Amino acid sequence: MSELSVFHPPGHLSHPDNPFGKDIANAQLYRALVRYGGYQRMHVLNQLGLADEQLMQGLDPGAESDCAISGGSLLSTDIPARCGVLLRGQPYLSELAWLRRSAASEDSYSLVGLIHTIAPPAIRESIGAAAIAPVAEWDALVCTSPCVQQSMVQMFDRCNDHLVERLGARRFTRPQLPIIPLAVDVEAIARSASCAESRLRLRGRHSIEDGETLVIWVGRLSFYEKAFPQAMFQAVQEAARMSGQRVHFGLCGWFPGGDTDHKRYLQAAKIYAPDVNVIFWDGNNKDLLSDCWAAADIFLSLVDNIQETFGLTPVEAMAAGLPVVVSDWDGYRSTVRQGLDGFLIPTLGAPGSRLGRAMADLHALGLENYQTYVGSVAQHTAVHVGRAAEALRALITSPEKRSAMGASAARRARDCFSWPVVVNQYNELFEDLAVRRQSVFSDSPARPRTLVSPLRGEPFADFTGFSTQILNPSTRLTLRSGQSNAGFDRVRQVDLDRVFGRLHGTANEAQRVLELVAAGPGLTAAKLLQAFPPARGEFIILTIVWLAKLGLLDWLESSSGPPLIVQKPGA
Repeated sequence: MSELSVFHPPGHLSHPDNPFGKDIANAQLYRALVRYGGYQRMHVLNQLGLADEQLMQGLDPGAESDCAISGGSLLSTDIPARCGVLLRGQPYLSELAWLRRSAASEDSYSLVGLIHTIAPPAIRESIGAAAIAPVAEWDALVCTSPCVQQSMVQMFDRCNDHLVERLGARRFTRPQLPIIPLAVDVEAIARSASCAESRLRLRGRHSIEDGETLVIWVGRLSFYEKAFPQAMFQAVQEAARMSGQRVHFGLCGWFPGGDTDHKRYLQAAKIYAPDVNVIFWDGNNKDLLSDCWAAADIFLSLVDNIQETFGLTPVEAMAAGLPVVVSDWDGYRSTVRQGLDGFLIPTLGAPGSRLGRAMADLHALGLENYQTYVGSVAQHTAVHVGRAAEALRALITSPEKRSAMGASAARRARDCFSWPVVVNQYNELFEDLAVRRQSVFSDSPARPRTLVSPLRGEPFADFTGFSTQILNPSTRLTLRSGQSNAGFDRVRQVDLDRVFGRLHGTANEAQRVLELVAAGPGLTAAKLLQAFPPARGEFIILTIVWLAKLGLLDWLESSSGPPLIVQKPGA
């Protein structure tokens, strides 16, 4: 494939302070596909109509790639059909599958979504909509870790069981669920981490002497969506006591909860790590983050939250050549090799219960928010403090072990989680999906009858019974009594006449409609449409109704007939 299409409604790739990890990961993925994917052109389907130059600034600001970058409409199916793949940085395929079915043939291209989290029930429901939408086996939902894949298999299996029980369903289709990890710019992080000047600058600023150990955490400082910090504070405190050395613990991130949560972290640090120099840094400061990678000796992340599915910061730490101490949790256990790149600390979860179902029900009813939902689960998920403390002690007291594990981690990051490696896995996935499309649709089956989602529909068609009559081919149009085709001039003076104008024709087309009706009173809607290109037909239909709404056209003397439908070219 020489071209790739990406479904990215925001268009821009710049992020405000306190970004979510999924937004950072998506931006990095798109840039990596431009740089390493070998494509001649990438199409970014967006809702802003951004110019190619604007898209280039976000995707390839240094013009380091030969890949051209173009924009496109979010509703385009021609572009994905030409590319063979439409990639979305979210796991929602249902809407795109219905768009593909209604506007193109189902075998014209593959849909590929990316799962970043499966903790929110609403997200799982949106993913599960693929079970009844026209999603095909040549589509895919990329799972970033085996844990995510396992959860998705179980979810789709349960959904199928329900469809059998409820509807007697016999045929089931689901997207492919390949495992492709997230990645980082290994070379850039390694360069930052190897800067001796950065190391001396940050350590000197906080009076961290040679021979003293700096342990760091990087990421959102959110106890309800990332990790309760108490286990980390306790582990660092106990490791410092066991090693008999001064230990510093720096947390580089940001507080979604603001000053209130900052005070909570300070309180916990004072009580659980009284002998440790605990430092908080602004994770939105990229230069400061680079200094942290250079100054640190050990990376610590004892995540306990179901919101996490992969964990990008441990991979960044590995790229920086740091040994890592992380919880044995979700994607962490797939990236960190126990005893080689660092240590995996055992975790303990609670079994299912009525209390868990009650929390889920309260959240589903809107009586508990998402933060309370996932935070309550995290508050009752344990990370073994003693094992974490022992792992830290072993690294604090042995520079040789830190060096060996850090070197192993760096090789692991380079070999498995660098962008060229991961982009190649995406390209292999796209090729596999293309083969599936071609083989399954070799017999060219008949076009399906249901082209639009029966639950969402189309508002004009769904509510035809609300109005007195529907515009049809034989509807005869006249200028309303006392109006002239110059009456359209007032539209330019009334703001309310121009709002919600995306669905009807241009001002010139509206003026042309009035001129034609003025020249031939009683002109039928069908005849009027013949004066415009077929591709503009649907816009002209809505222009007629809009002009009638403005009191410029009259339609009441018309005869009845079937609704006016524009035949699409090639249909």
